[in-house]
Amino acid sequence: MQSLTKSRLIPKDLFRSSKSLGGSHFELLVVRRGLQLSGVELSGPNPIINSINRRNRYHNKIVGSDTASSKITEDLKPREQLKKAYEDALTYCRSKKLPEDVDPQAVFACNRLNLRDVDVFGFDYDYTLACYRPELEQLIYDLGRQVLINSFKYPREIEDLDYNRNFTVRGLHYDIQKGLLLKVDSFMQIQLGCVYRGLTQLPDDEVLALYGSRKIPVNYIEAPVRSKNESPNMVQLADLFSLPEMNLLCNVTEFLHNNGIDFCPESLFRDIKDSVQSIHPTMHQIVSKHPENYLDIDPLLREYLSVLKDAGKKLFLITNSPYHFVDRGLCYILGEDWTDFFDVAIVSARKPHFFSAERTPFRLYDPHIDARLWDRVTSFEPGKIYYGGNVKQFQAITGWKGEKVLYFGDHPYTDLADVTLHHGWRTGAIIRELAHEIETLNSPDFKYTMNWLQFMTSLLESYQDLDDASCDDVIREWQQERNKIRNSTKRIFNNQFGSMFRTHMNPTFFSKRLFRFADIYTSSVTNLLKYSVRHTFYPRRGALPHEYRSWFN
Repeated sequence: MQSLTKSRLIPKDLFRSSKSLGGSHFELLVVRRGLQLSGVELSGPNPIINSINRRNRYHNKIVGSDTASSKITEDLKPREQLKKAYEDALTYCRSKKLPEDVDPQAVFACNRLNLRDVDVFGFDYDYTLACYRPELEQLIYDLGRQVLINSFKYPREIEDLDYNRNFTVRGLHYDIQKGLLLKVDSFMQIQLGCVYRGLTQLPDDEVLALYGSRKIPVNYIEAPVRSKNESPNMVQLADLFSLPEMNLLCNVTEFLHNNGIDFCPESLFRDIKDSVQSIHPTMHQIVSKHPENYLDIDPLLREYLSVLKDAGKKLFLITNSPYHFVDRGLCYILGEDWTDFFDVAIVSARKPHFFSAERTPFRLYDPHIDARLWDRVTSFEPGKIYYGGNVKQFQAITGWKGEKVLYFGDHPYTDLADVTLHHGWRTGAIIRELAHEIETLNSPDFKYTMNWLQFMTSLLESYQDLDDASCDDVIREWQQERNKIRNSTKRIFNNQFGSMFRTHMNPTFFSKRLFRFADIYTSSVTNLLKYSVRHTFYPRRGALPHEYRSWFN
């Protein structure tokens, strides 16, 4: 990662080590703004902010002014006071202790979860038990592109469009009507600078002209409440299988635009979606034949499942993938005896319909003759494979219901939403990208930059209402510096779309749904080996906007 200290977005002095200050004006300003002081003992005069004239007399009464702060600034003009505040902020930030690193293999709680209460552990297969290599994304892209050419008769020149797995991130929205890929936050606001037509970023003014504002109406971005279908306007690409689909969509869009070929964005979206879905049987055959080329072995997975079994827990598998694909994968990952780990194994489950439909019966699958038997399924036997079914019948047969069940999956909607909202299961999200995000957050350069960004925001909050025209250009310079820092930190995660978990200030739309539907989340199921089967996960108590932040730091 390129060092932020070399970007000159922040003065070099900020990154020099120095002894902690005894009494900076800005230290007291920070206390009153509610920022963490990391154990620095404060002394000295009151902050200079309190003695600057305000545009609003009522605001001035709230902030207050006293004799001590007036003595500090009586010889300073407002413009000089701003410069003094900036220098004090730099000096204090330079002395501030950096946050501790976050463990990339930790488990994070959105909701309190006591593992003592969990008797049954369930797992999805793809990207939950099975961890795929980047070669799988390349395979899906190549096969989908070939279907576009051979079946949908797209120009053969698109064979030259290469897959770039670093172009997009999971959780983006695609506007089917406008043909745009964009990043949306938890308030359904567009993050400007993260809107692309093909591979070309749209200018902010063009985005605002297209949408009228940054805020997207709820009925445009989401399907009607009673509908089980996707929105006719937008679709969120929320799983890892969608990355090659997004990339193919952007590449073909760019090609058609650059060559002056008129097209309907919705038709292009449907063609690519159908192409990628149609290649799954071929992809399954290729991966099953050579699992070593597409799957990584987690050496701790067998140990983790054994720990659960030894603790008397029940285990089950519910996956949408077909038996032969799952069998070859788990034989490679766990061994030929993989079925011994699961009390119930269900394939071709058709999630999310599995969790909402009531009439699809279970079928016993016989792998020796590759057929679904017609016998009525009234019980589940370990070592047997079951096909289809629905959660209502699953719960009736097993008696596994409610908070006694913890189910892990990688897709917040397909795997987790219905089981937590309608059936009361506890849920765990497996987010493979989380480890990379945390490793980025742990970079000293990133920590320094985020510290300074917070100071810049506090300066702007405190001084934006000064009633002095001589200060306007200083405030603008601060705003420009802050914007440069925000853009540079965004590009550290992904050059086009930044972090999949947050926009500049807010969680992303993806994060909001993740935190709503998952009780815990982590980068791998085997990270739970760090904790006993009696462990309780507690969510972090965060500060509400009206609360003192010092209570929670």
